Amino acid sequence: MYLPEQIDIVEVGPRDGLQSLRKWVPTEDKVRMVDRLSQAGFPVIEVTGFVHPRVIPNLQDAEAVCERIARRPGIVYRGLAPNARGAERAAAARVDEIVGLTIASASYLKKNQNMTPEQADAQAIEAFRIADAKGLRYVLAIGMAFWCPYEGLIPQDRVQAMVGRFRDAGIRRLYLAGSVGMEDPRHVNALFTRLYDRYPDIELGFHVHNLSGMATANIVAALDAGAAWLEGAICGIGGGIAMPETLGAVGNFPTEDMVRMMTLMQVQTGLDPDAVLAASRDIARLLDIAPRSHAAHGSTREAVMKWGREHPHEHPA
Repeated sequence: MYLPEQIDIVEVGPRDGLQSLRKWVPTEDKVRMVDRLSQAGFPVIEVTGFVHPRVIPNLQDAEAVCERIARRPGIVYRGLAPNARGAERAAAARVDEIVGLTIASASYLKKNQNMTPEQADAQAIEAFRIADAKGLRYVLAIGMAFWCPYEGLIPQDRVQAMVGRFRDAGIRRLYLAGSVGMEDPRHVNALFTRLYDRYPDIELGFHVHNLSGMATANIVAALDAGAAWLEGAICGIGGGIAMPETLGAVGNFPTEDMVRMMTLMQVQTGLDPDAVLAASRDIARLLDIAPRSHAAHGSTREAVMKWGREHPHEHPA
Protein backbone atom coordinates (compact mmCIF):
# COMPACT_ATOMS: atom_id res chain seq x y z
CA MET A 1 0.00 0.00 0.00
CA TYR A 2 1.37 3.39 -1.00
CA LEU A 3 0.81 6.39 1.26
CA PRO A 4 2.14 9.88 0.52
CA GLU A 5 4.25 11.77 3.02
CA GLN A 6 1.92 14.75 2.81
CA ILE A 7 -1.64 15.50 1.68
CA ASP A 8 -3.73 18.68 1.57
CA ILE A 9 -7.13 18.65 3.24
CA VAL A 10 -9.67 20.94 1.55
CA GLU A 11 -12.56 22.19 3.68
CA VAL A 12 -15.86 22.51 1.80
CA GLY A 13 -18.28 22.97 4.71
CA PRO A 14 -19.17 26.64 4.13
CA ARG A 15 -20.36 25.81 0.60
CA ASP A 16 -21.21 22.12 0.22
CA GLY A 17 -22.18 21.89 3.88
CA LEU A 18 -24.43 24.91 4.12
CA GLN A 19 -26.05 24.77 0.68
CA SER A 20 -28.23 21.81 1.65
CA LEU A 21 -28.74 22.68 5.32
CA ARG A 22 -32.43 22.77 6.14
CA LYS A 23 -32.28 26.31 7.46
CA TRP A 24 -30.95 29.71 6.52
CA VAL A 25 -27.60 30.59 8.08
CA PRO A 26 -27.19 34.36 8.48
CA THR A 27 -24.35 35.99 6.58
CA GLU A 28 -22.55 36.98 9.78
CA ASP A 29 -22.55 33.34 10.94
CA LYS A 30 -21.21 32.17 7.59
CA VAL A 31 -18.38 34.70 7.97
CA ARG A 32 -17.69 33.48 11.53
CA MET A 33 -17.58 29.91 10.25
CA VAL A 34 -15.06 30.69 7.53
CA ASP A 35 -12.94 32.74 9.93
CA ARG A 36 -12.91 29.88 12.45
CA LEU A 37 -11.79 27.45 9.73
CA SER A 38 -9.07 29.92 8.73
CA GLN A 39 -7.97 30.01 12.35
CA ALA A 40 -7.68 26.21 12.32
CA GLY A 41 -5.28 26.50 9.39
CA PHE A 42 -7.00 24.73 6.50
CA PRO A 43 -4.95 25.39 3.35
CA VAL A 44 -8.02 25.64 1.09
CA ILE A 45 -11.50 26.71 2.19
CA GLU A 46 -14.48 26.60 -0.16
CA VAL A 47 -16.26 29.72 1.00
CA THR A 48 -19.45 29.76 -1.08
CA GLY A 49 -21.03 29.04 -4.43
CA PHE A 50 -21.90 31.49 -7.20
CA VAL A 51 -25.17 30.03 -8.38
CA HIS A 52 -28.62 31.47 -9.04
CA PRO A 53 -30.43 32.11 -5.74
CA ARG A 54 -33.52 30.30 -7.02
CA VAL A 55 -31.42 27.16 -7.40
CA ILE A 56 -29.57 27.33 -4.06
CA PRO A 57 -31.15 30.03 -1.88
CA ASN A 58 -28.83 29.25 1.05
CA LEU A 59 -25.90 30.77 -0.90
CA GLN A 60 -27.61 33.92 -2.12
CA ASP A 61 -25.18 36.06 -0.06
CA ALA A 62 -22.04 34.77 -1.81
CA GLU A 63 -20.56 38.20 -2.55
CA ALA A 64 -21.27 39.51 0.94
CA VAL A 65 -19.53 36.53 2.55
CA CYS A 66 -16.46 36.92 0.35
CA GLU A 67 -16.30 40.63 1.13
CA ARG A 68 -16.46 40.21 4.90
CA ILE A 69 -14.24 37.20 5.68
CA ALA A 70 -10.85 37.84 7.28
CA ARG A 71 -8.45 36.48 4.67
CA ARG A 72 -5.26 34.98 6.03
CA PRO A 73 -2.03 34.87 4.01
CA GLY A 74 -1.30 31.46 2.55
CA ILE A 75 -4.91 30.22 2.63
CA VAL A 76 -6.71 29.70 -0.68
CA TYR A 77 -10.32 30.91 -0.55
CA ARG A 78 -12.31 29.35 -3.34
CA GLY A 79 -15.81 29.52 -4.74
CA LEU A 80 -17.92 27.13 -6.78
CA ALA A 81 -18.90 28.40 -10.23
CA PRO A 82 -20.82 25.80 -12.26
CA ASN A 83 -21.05 28.05 -15.33
CA ALA A 84 -19.47 31.04 -17.02
CA ARG A 85 -21.76 33.56 -15.29
CA GLY A 86 -20.80 32.10 -11.91
CA ALA A 87 -17.11 32.32 -12.81
CA GLU A 88 -17.46 36.02 -13.61
CA ARG A 89 -19.14 36.62 -10.26
CA ALA A 90 -16.50 34.59 -8.41
CA ALA A 91 -13.66 36.52 -10.02
CA ALA A 92 -15.32 39.83 -9.14
CA ALA A 93 -15.65 38.63 -5.52
CA ARG A 94 -11.87 38.08 -5.42
CA VAL A 95 -11.76 34.37 -4.78
CA ASP A 96 -8.32 32.78 -5.10
CA GLU A 97 -9.61 29.68 -6.85
CA ILE A 98 -12.67 28.87 -8.92
CA VAL A 99 -14.23 25.41 -8.81
CA GLY A 100 -16.03 24.37 -11.96
CA LEU A 101 -18.58 21.59 -12.05
CA THR A 102 -19.68 18.95 -14.48
CA ILE A 103 -21.44 15.63 -13.97
CA ALA A 104 -20.52 12.18 -15.29
CA SER A 105 -24.17 11.05 -15.28
CA ALA A 106 -26.27 12.26 -18.21
CA SER A 107 -29.44 11.17 -16.41
CA TYR A 108 -28.68 13.29 -13.36
CA LEU A 109 -27.87 16.29 -15.53
CA LYS A 110 -31.10 15.96 -17.46
CA LYS A 111 -33.35 15.44 -14.45
CA ASN A 112 -31.86 18.06 -12.16
CA GLN A 113 -30.17 20.69 -14.31
CA ASN A 114 -31.93 20.16 -17.66
CA MET A 115 -28.58 20.12 -19.43
CA THR A 116 -26.78 17.72 -21.71
CA PRO A 117 -23.23 16.56 -20.88
CA GLU A 118 -21.97 18.61 -23.82
CA GLN A 119 -23.59 21.76 -22.43
CA ALA A 120 -22.23 21.20 -18.91
CA ASP A 121 -18.73 20.44 -20.22
CA ALA A 122 -18.76 23.57 -22.40
CA GLN A 123 -19.73 25.74 -19.41
CA ALA A 124 -16.93 24.19 -17.33
CA ILE A 125 -14.36 24.95 -20.02
CA GLU A 126 -15.64 28.51 -20.40
CA ALA A 127 -15.39 28.99 -16.62
CA PHE A 128 -11.79 27.74 -16.81
CA ARG A 129 -10.98 30.25 -19.54
CA ILE A 130 -12.41 33.08 -17.44
CA ALA A 131 -10.34 32.01 -14.42
CA ASP A 132 -7.22 31.58 -16.53
CA ALA A 133 -7.58 34.99 -18.14
CA LYS A 134 -7.80 36.59 -14.71
CA GLY A 135 -4.83 34.67 -13.31
CA LEU A 136 -6.92 32.62 -10.88
CA ARG A 137 -6.45 28.99 -9.93
CA TYR A 138 -9.04 26.61 -11.35
CA VAL A 139 -10.09 23.10 -10.40
CA LEU A 140 -12.86 21.10 -12.07
CA ALA A 141 -15.17 18.86 -10.07
CA ILE A 142 -16.51 15.78 -11.83
CA GLY A 143 -19.65 14.88 -9.92
CA MET A 144 -21.13 11.36 -9.90
CA ALA A 145 -17.71 10.11 -11.00
CA PHE A 146 -18.29 6.61 -9.62
CA TRP A 147 -21.97 5.92 -9.05
CA CYS A 148 -25.31 7.57 -9.76
CA PRO A 149 -28.73 6.89 -8.16
CA TYR A 150 -30.27 6.86 -11.66
CA GLU A 151 -27.62 5.00 -13.66
CA GLY A 152 -25.75 2.96 -11.04
CA LEU A 153 -22.07 2.41 -11.79
CA ILE A 154 -20.54 5.06 -14.03
CA PRO A 155 -18.34 3.48 -16.75
CA GLN A 156 -14.67 4.29 -16.28
CA ASP A 157 -14.32 4.82 -20.03
CA ARG A 158 -16.77 7.72 -19.79
CA VAL A 159 -14.85 9.47 -17.02
CA GLN A 160 -11.55 8.91 -18.83
CA ALA A 161 -12.96 10.48 -22.01
CA MET A 162 -14.22 13.47 -20.01
CA VAL A 163 -10.85 14.01 -18.33
CA GLY A 164 -9.17 13.77 -21.74
CA ARG A 165 -11.41 16.51 -23.18
CA PHE A 166 -10.75 18.79 -20.23
CA ARG A 167 -7.02 18.14 -20.34
CA ASP A 168 -6.97 19.01 -24.03
CA ALA A 169 -8.74 22.28 -23.13
CA GLY A 170 -5.91 23.10 -20.71
CA ILE A 171 -7.42 21.95 -17.40
CA ARG A 172 -4.85 20.03 -15.35
CA ARG A 173 -6.42 20.01 -11.87
CA LEU A 174 -9.63 18.05 -11.35
CA TYR A 175 -11.29 16.13 -8.57
CA LEU A 176 -13.47 13.06 -8.61
CA ALA A 177 -16.54 13.43 -6.43
CA GLY A 178 -18.21 10.51 -4.75
CA SER A 179 -21.38 12.58 -4.84
CA VAL A 180 -23.61 9.95 -3.27
CA GLY A 181 -21.01 8.06 -1.23
CA MET A 182 -21.85 4.65 -2.68
CA GLU A 183 -18.53 3.96 -4.41
CA ASP A 184 -16.26 1.10 -3.30
CA PRO A 185 -12.48 1.04 -2.71
CA ARG A 186 -11.61 -1.17 -5.67
CA HIS A 187 -13.46 1.12 -8.08
CA VAL A 188 -11.91 4.24 -6.54
CA ASN A 189 -8.39 2.85 -6.80
CA ALA A 190 -8.91 1.57 -10.34
CA LEU A 191 -10.27 4.87 -11.67
CA PHE A 192 -7.54 7.04 -10.12
CA THR A 193 -4.87 4.63 -11.35
CA ARG A 194 -6.33 4.53 -14.86
CA LEU A 195 -6.54 8.31 -15.17
CA TYR A 196 -3.00 8.88 -13.93
CA ASP A 197 -1.65 6.19 -16.26
CA ARG A 198 -3.36 7.83 -19.23
CA TYR A 199 -2.76 11.46 -18.25
CA PRO A 200 0.37 11.65 -16.05
CA ASP A 201 0.47 15.47 -16.15
CA ILE A 202 -2.83 16.00 -14.30
CA GLU A 203 -3.57 16.33 -10.59
CA LEU A 204 -6.57 14.57 -9.09
CA GLY A 205 -8.31 15.16 -5.78
CA PHE A 206 -11.00 13.07 -4.07
CA HIS A 207 -14.20 14.65 -2.70
CA VAL A 208 -15.39 12.22 -0.06
CA HIS A 209 -18.94 11.23 0.91
CA ASN A 210 -19.88 8.41 3.26
CA LEU A 211 -23.45 7.21 2.75
CA SER A 212 -22.33 3.57 2.44
CA GLY A 213 -19.89 3.73 5.37
CA MET A 214 -16.92 2.92 3.11
CA ALA A 215 -15.35 6.39 3.10
CA THR A 216 -12.24 5.52 5.11
CA ALA A 217 -11.48 2.55 2.84
CA ASN A 218 -12.14 4.72 -0.21
CA ILE A 219 -9.75 7.37 1.10
CA VAL A 220 -6.96 4.84 1.48
CA ALA A 221 -7.72 3.47 -1.99
CA ALA A 222 -7.48 6.97 -3.47
CA LEU A 223 -4.22 7.73 -1.64
CA ASP A 224 -2.73 4.45 -2.80
CA ALA A 225 -3.48 5.48 -6.39
CA GLY A 226 -1.93 8.93 -5.99
CA ALA A 227 -4.74 11.33 -5.02
CA ALA A 228 -3.18 14.77 -4.57
CA TRP A 229 -5.68 16.12 -2.05
CA LEU A 230 -8.82 15.16 -0.09
CA GLU A 231 -12.02 17.14 0.46
CA GLY A 232 -14.34 16.94 3.45
CA ALA A 233 -16.71 19.13 5.48
CA ILE A 234 -16.37 20.16 9.10
CA CYS A 235 -18.83 18.28 11.35
CA GLY A 236 -19.74 16.11 8.33
CA ILE A 237 -22.39 18.64 7.37
CA GLY A 238 -24.20 18.74 4.06
CA GLY A 239 -23.56 16.62 1.03
CA GLY A 240 -27.18 16.61 -0.04
CA ILE A 241 -27.98 16.10 -3.72
CA ALA A 242 -31.05 17.08 -5.69
CA MET A 243 -33.38 14.10 -5.99
CA PRO A 244 -37.08 13.75 -6.96
CA GLU A 245 -37.74 12.44 -3.45
CA THR A 246 -35.88 13.85 -0.46
CA LEU A 247 -32.91 11.63 0.30
CA GLY A 248 -31.57 14.03 2.88
CA ALA A 249 -27.91 14.68 3.47
CA VAL A 250 -25.93 11.89 1.90
CA GLY A 251 -22.92 12.50 4.00
CA ASN A 252 -19.86 14.65 3.45
CA PHE A 253 -16.98 13.02 5.32
CA PRO A 254 -16.08 15.02 8.47
CA THR A 255 -12.77 16.80 8.07
CA GLU A 256 -11.98 16.40 11.77
CA ASP A 257 -12.03 12.62 11.26
CA MET A 258 -10.09 12.94 8.01
CA VAL A 259 -7.30 14.98 9.62
CA ARG A 260 -7.04 12.60 12.59
CA MET A 261 -6.96 9.58 10.28
CA MET A 262 -4.11 11.08 8.25
CA THR A 263 -2.20 11.96 11.42
CA LEU A 264 -2.49 8.41 12.77
CA MET A 265 -1.21 7.07 9.44
CA GLN A 266 1.73 9.53 9.61
CA VAL A 267 0.59 11.42 6.52
CA GLN A 268 1.33 15.09 7.14
CA THR A 269 -1.51 17.60 6.65
CA GLY A 270 -0.09 20.69 8.34
CA LEU A 271 -3.15 20.61 10.60
CA ASP A 272 -3.41 19.85 14.31
CA PRO A 273 -6.21 17.29 14.77
CA ASP A 274 -7.08 18.68 18.21
CA ALA A 275 -7.29 22.23 16.83
CA VAL A 276 -9.55 21.02 14.01
CA LEU A 277 -11.73 19.17 16.50
CA ALA A 278 -12.02 22.32 18.60
CA ALA A 279 -13.07 24.23 15.47
CA SER A 280 -15.66 21.54 14.75
CA ARG A 281 -17.19 21.94 18.20
CA ASP A 282 -17.27 25.73 17.89
CA ILE A 283 -18.93 25.55 14.46
CA ALA A 284 -21.46 22.98 15.68
CA ARG A 285 -22.47 25.44 18.41
CA LEU A 286 -22.55 28.32 15.94
CA LEU A 287 -24.84 26.44 13.56
CA ASP A 288 -26.81 24.73 16.35
CA ILE A 289 -26.21 21.28 14.87
CA ALA A 290 -24.93 17.94 16.13
CA PRO A 291 -21.56 17.07 14.56
CA ARG A 292 -21.51 13.73 12.74
CA SER A 293 -17.86 12.91 13.28
CA HIS A 294 -16.49 10.10 15.39
CA ALA A 295 -13.94 12.46 16.92
CA ALA A 296 -16.61 14.86 18.19
CA HIS A 297 -18.28 11.98 20.02
CA GLY A 298 -15.18 10.84 21.87
CA SER A 299 -13.93 8.15 19.51
CA THR A 300 -10.29 9.16 19.64
CA ARG A 301 -7.35 7.25 21.07
CA GLU A 302 -6.77 9.98 23.64
CA ALA A 303 -10.40 9.98 24.80
CA VAL A 304 -10.52 6.19 25.07
CA MET A 305 -7.26 6.06 27.04
CA LYS A 306 -8.54 8.77 29.38
CA TRP A 307 -11.69 6.73 29.94
CA GLY A 308 -9.53 3.68 30.68
CA ARG A 309 -7.50 5.57 33.28
CA GLU A 310 -10.63 6.87 34.96
CA HIS A 311 -12.46 3.52 34.87
CA PRO A 312 -9.89 0.86 35.75
CA HIS A 313 -11.09 -2.69 35.31
CA GLU A 314 -11.93 -4.28 38.65
CA HIS A 315 -11.02 -7.95 38.90
CA PRO A 316 -13.08 -10.14 41.20
CA ALA A 317 -11.31 -11.17 44.40
